[in-house]
Amino acid sequence: MVALTEEMKAAFRTMKAYPVATASKEGWPNVVPIAFVELVDDETIWIADNYMKKTLANLQENPRVAIYIWGPETKGCFQIKGDVEIRTSGPDFEKMQFTVRSKMAKAPAKTLLIMKIREVYECTPGPKAGEKIL
Repeated sequence: MVALTEEMKAAFRTMKAYPVATASKEGWPNVVPIAFVELVDDETIWIADNYMKKTLANLQENPRVAIYIWGPETKGCFQIKGDVEIRTSGPDFEKMQFTVRSKMAKAPAKTLLIMKIREVYECTPGPKAGEKIL
């Protein structure tokens, strides 16, 4: 696992919705905006599943995910890639449900995706685009 830098964590916190990408076992891509994404520590991200269909199906077949971080406040952009563990019970799952429902009372909060960060890539246009940062 790799740990995000302080600058990356600050950029992460500026996002309102996170483009989250997955792929099926056959390689069919899926990208969706997700609002309930939380940086738990330097190398762990929680993603709450409220209405996932293709994303969850993809992760059950292929437990890898990418999150794109970019916006006016981020001072650049980067892509975070990692492995996901799917949870539907336990203390972390219950904590996610509490957090989500405190912001949106009727949210189903049916699954917790725990992402362990493996790699980070540069995606600012230019000669370093696509280079591995971490």
